[in-house]
Amino acid sequence: MDKKGGITIPRPFLKALNISGGDQVIVCIENDELRITTLKSPVARAQRRVRQYVETGASLVDELITERRAEAERE
Repeated sequence: MDKKGGITIPRPFLKALNISGGDQVIVCIENDELRITTLKSPVARAQRRVRQYVETGASLVDELITERRAEAERE
């Protein structure tokens, strides 16, 4: 840690987490540990969770658009 509190993360760690220069990260404390994740990580995790409930080849976007159009027609 440098005098200003900065930390240098070793390249192999950055590569393993797919973090590049300029990427935004989230830093938080969990159970007395410093945790660093990318902004992309929670999004990817949410997509994986949702994907298990969606049929292969289905498009949630198309379904949402169809539902919105049907609602608009009823108004």
